[in-house]
Amino acid sequence: MSTSLVVFTRDLRVRDNPALVEACDRSDTVVPLFVDDDRLPIARSANRARFLDESLTDLDGSLRERGAGLVRRSGRWVDTVLQAATEFGVSDIHLAADVSGYAQQRERDLRRAAGARYEVVTHPGVTVVAPGSVTPAGGDAFKVFTPYHRRWLEAPWRRPLPPPDSIVMPEDVRRLTGPGDHPAHAASTEVVAGGETEGLRRLKAWTRRGLAGYPSAHDDLAADATSRISAHLHFGCLSPGQVASRLRERPGGAEFVRQLCWRDFFHQLLWSRPELSTTDYRSRDDRWNDDPDGFDAWRTGQTGYPLVDAAMNQLRREGFIHNRARMVVASFLTKDLYIDWRLGAAHFMEHLVDGDVANNQLNWQWTAGTGTDTNPHRILNPIRQSERFDPSGAYIRRYVPELAGVSAPGIHWPAEDVRQRCGYPAPIVDHGDAIAAYRAVVGPAAAPG
Repeated sequence: MSTSLVVFTRDLRVRDNPALVEACDRSDTVVPLFVDDDRLPIARSANRARFLDESLTDLDGSLRERGAGLVRRSGRWVDTVLQAATEFGVSDIHLAADVSGYAQQRERDLRRAAGARYEVVTHPGVTVVAPGSVTPAGGDAFKVFTPYHRRWLEAPWRRPLPPPDSIVMPEDVRRLTGPGDHPAHAASTEVVAGGETEGLRRLKAWTRRGLAGYPSAHDDLAADATSRISAHLHFGCLSPGQVASRLRERPGGAEFVRQLCWRDFFHQLLWSRPELSTTDYRSRDDRWNDDPDGFDAWRTGQTGYPLVDAAMNQLRREGFIHNRARMVVASFLTKDLYIDWRLGAAHFMEHLVDGDVANNQLNWQWTAGTGTDTNPHRILNPIRQSERFDPSGAYIRRYVPELAGVSAPGIHWPAEDVRQRCGYPAPIVDHGDAIAAYRAVVGPAAAPG
């Protein structure tokens, strides 16, 4: 009797899971496994750790409904996977292919350690279109989004797979399954719940009420009209391919699916150049400011710029920031304060539930002007952005309690006496002066946005 080992990583679901389906098709019995590796950045994020625990509990429940369960182990990933393979007498090991430097090295190490004892099989499923399947002439990754998007839409998409009706698990292994006893995590107060069940519920509800209006409403900060499934996509509680296939032909779907293409675009770049998690895509030899006080004001939502502070407060409260607001706060840190994007990216990764190396680091570089953006001098004026995308000030009032009683338009740039009366801080920099100083360093081409 043959046994396959399925190692879940960023594919915490039973629907459209190629690794799980292949293991079930190939062998008589299957052992589903997840390994907690404390060397991963997730171990330093209470928000993502709690989301992960909830997702694994949900996954275990879905596996139990089909006759199996989830074995959960802790330790060095490769060593623990091989120990499980030996213990359970498996013939092959299945897992989803991933793009980060850590994930690619992990796979190489596993193959090397497995040798001829176990066949290691990787499967698609982390992205809509697998990195490397759409490439430019003479290169291994697209550097510009628009041509990538065009080819991405033309590429054949993998057909979503139904979940296995049943999963046969060795009887002696079934006793080792279950959610286990895991510590509580000091997460933010309003973190979205994890798991495939919750992800599907959110997707269904948002598709019904929000998808058609997404093209016109997705930048409306106060409306909160985005799907809020980014964390479920990051952990693979939802299949990006299945989501894209399900929504692409619906009203509003093309614009939403375009965002999934952006996700794939950054994933194929990181797959091609894993060092981009810490190094500039296009270095300008920046001489970043060493400004711990400025960084601390930005981090704690005390810059005196209401939209910036609202977004940073949202991050602490929810482990999430609206995408428009992410660009504004990233621009403020890297342009107004001229502080290294890596510090901002690390702070985001500490708090974001959807913290993803490809999306986070490369979006930060895009805003900072060291990434793939064809306009390295783009600057987002936080006051103009506030007036345009939060005209009533409702988003600011939601996340900056000091300004809850201030109405628009004054809330976008409170007068000095209003700040004093409300206990809201004075601006830490003057935007005009800060951008003039920035231009003096990086050149005159920057234009306010």
